Formats: sequence, structure tokens, C-alpha cells
Amino acid sequence: MNQNKLFNQTRWRLAFSYAGVMGLILSFLGFGVYHAIAHAHWVAIDNELESVAGTLHDSLELKLKQPGRLEPMASELLPNLCIIGVSCVRSPANSSRHTLSAINQGHYYIRLFDISGRLIAIAGAYPEGLPQKFNKQTWQTITDSQGKTYHQISLSLHTQNYQDWGYFQVGRSLKDFEDYLSIVKWSLKLGLPISLILVGGASWWLAGLAMQPIYKSYRQIEQFTADAAHELRTPLAATQATVESALMHHLDEKEAREILETIERQNKRLTQLVADLLLLSRMDKQSASARRQICCLNDLVNDLVEELAALAIANQITLKSDIRTSTPLNVLGDADQLYRSVANIIVNAIQYTPSGGKVTVILERSDREAIIQVQDTGIGIPNADQKRIFDRFYRVNSDRSRHTGGSGLGLAIAQAIVQAHQGTIQVQSELDKGSTFTIRLALLIADC
Repeated sequence: MNQNKLFNQTRWRLAFSYAGVMGLILSFLGFGVYHAIAHAHWVAIDNELESVAGTLHDSLELKLKQPGRLEPMASELLPNLCIIGVSCVRSPANSSRHTLSAINQGHYYIRLFDISGRLIAIAGAYPEGLPQKFNKQTWQTITDSQGKTYHQISLSLHTQNYQDWGYFQVGRSLKDFEDYLSIVKWSLKLGLPISLILVGGASWWLAGLAMQPIYKSYRQIEQFTADAAHELRTPLAATQATVESALMHHLDEKEAREILETIERQNKRLTQLVADLLLLSRMDKQSASARRQICCLNDLVNDLVEELAALAIANQITLKSDIRTSTPLNVLGDADQLYRSVANIIVNAIQYTPSGGKVTVILERSDREAIIQVQDTGIGIPNADQKRIFDRFYRVNSDRSRHTGGSGLGLAIAQAIVQAHQGTIQVQSELDKGSTFTIRLALLIADC
């Protein structure tokens, strides 16, 4: 197939189309996966912040007595507490007693504002360069002076007697989140080209597989056209030569008659060839026989052996039937077509069996199938040719086929007819020992 430019170009186009579509799908899928991961982690961060802030908020409110004033006991709840303009409490050795000790404190910071929005205290891993201006929005994402981003939640604080105390903020660094997303992003960026390379290779392979039947059909049509042209050219050339010869000479009545008989023979050959081609064309267009009727295979086999006896005698061949069932075997189909199918095989067996040989037509039953076998003691078929003998215009022995008048369509027609009746045809052969053609057809009535 690679030697054919048209199919090679088509294969490349198919491969690029497959790869392009899959690349687009993988790109959208990677984009969706990235955003799904980012959303899931963002929700997890929100839940962590909300959990930490809620725990600290409830604990602080139980210890606050006056608005804007932070009680000393708050240092037990908040690690590294620094009261702006007053004091800082550093107690890393006892960090296990703080509420944040169960969480990675390196990510979290706490800020306390009074009612007016003035910063009162900070705690935790407080980063430098955060904006000091208070923002009442519950959820905020902010950036410090170094360009690092933080996510924080703001809650209102009240005293023990439910007076407004101020505001409470808990935030965390997003560095770990951004680092993780960076790894995911690079994994997708590297994975997509690798996937596209693999998809491209697979697309090329699949395109080749998809085009194999098409290429095979194309080669068969190409071969069929060449063979048909060759078969048609021979009788046409002979007819043309005969006519030209007749026109060049003055012919008497006997010579004219001989020329007309020659033309008639070539015309019959052409007519038969065209009829065979039309039959095969009709068989290709329909999967079942056009006429469906009950056909008795017992009568069909007996009639064929009787009618082809003269041909067998002329070739000094013994032709006999062997019906191995006492009950009629009936199938549903076209009797004329089935007759022609079996006749082609018998005639083929007679023509390829040397003088003194034998051809036997066997009819038997196997479960729900009728089996017709044509056995001969002929020259046999080489193993390399057994897969091609049902191809149109194919001849195992070209010279002998032309001598016997065959066009190479007999077995192709036989196979087409059998397949149109949902049957099968097979061949077994050994060189110089003979061949056996086996036809299997479904019985009309299982109990007949």
C-alpha cells in the first residue's frame, strides 16, 4: 500500500486527522483536569481556613471582656502573639498547647483588628509586607510586597457579653498550592506532546488498518478491470482479424461460411463472458437469491450427473453420484443458480482430471446442513493457489484453461451463488492426488 501514492497520501491525511482530533480532545481534557485539581485544592484550602478560623474565633470570644482589648490569656491560644506597640510572645517550645499546633503553622497567620479597622495584634507565621488596611470581605486573596500570595478569611469578634470587639483574620500562604499546581501544569505540558506522539503513531497504524480492506478492494477492482479487458480483447481481436481478412479477399460461399462460423464462435464467447460478468455484478448487489423456492438437492445432483455424463465420456472420465441419504434434502433458494454453481465445479473437475480419472459427486447431511462434495482424481491445486482459485479470472494453469475455453470465472460464480444462499464453499487439494470441493447449505426443514 505504501507504494501507491494515492493511498499513501490518504493514509497520512487520516493519521493527521486522527491525531488532530485526539490532540484537541486531550488538550481539552488536560485543561479540564488542571482546573478540576485546582478547584478541588482551592476548596480544601477554604475548608481548612474556615475550620481553623472557626475554632480560634469561638475560643477567643470566650476570653474577650472589653471591646478592642486583648486579654493576656489569648497568648495561650495564639502562637507567637505580637500586640502592636506593646509586646510579643514567643513560645516555640510550648507550641503543642496552641490550637494551631495540629496544622502546619508555617502556612498560617492571624491578624486582629478593632472596630475602627486598626491592626491590634498579629500571630502565627506572619509574613512581612502584607497590606495593613482592613478589608471587611469574608474571603480575600492578597499579595505581599515580595509578590507572594495569601488567602484569608475575616470574621467579626464579640466579647463575652456579646459586644462588638473587632475583627479576626486567619490567612495562609498559597506557596504549597502554587507549587503543586506548577507540578501538575508541567506534567500536563510534558505529557501532552508525548501523548500526541503516541497518538500519532497509533493513528498511522490505525489508518493503515482501516485502509487495508479499501486497498484490497481497490487492487481487486484494478486486477479485475485488467483481466476483463484482457479477456474481452482476445475474442475482439480475433473477430477483427477475421473481418479484415475477409474484406481483403474475394470469398466464395464456403470460405464466407467458415468466416461467419468463426465470428459466431467468438461472439458466443463474448456473450458468455458478458453474461458471467453481469451475473457476478448482480450477486455483489444482493445478499440473497432473487427467486426463492424449495429446491431438492437430490434431484439437482442426479440431473447434473446425468446431463454432464456426455462431457465426462468425451474426456474419458468416470462421473458418478453418491447420495448418502434416503430422504430428500431441501433448501430454500434459486434452483437454476444452485444448479449452475454445482455444474461449474463438476465441469472444472472434469477438465482438470486426466483421462482415466474419476469424478464423484457426494450428497449427504450433517445436522442442519446439506453437504455437496465434488471429488476428483485430477492434477490437484498447489497450496499457494488454493486461497485464490475463487478470485475472478484467476487460473491455476493458464494455458490449459485457455485450451479448454475457460475464462476463470466459473469458481468465482460458484462461490458468489453459494454465498448468496448463506452457504459456504471450501476446497481441499493435494498435487497429483486430486481435489475436493465442499458446499454447505442450510436445510429448509431440520427433520426432512
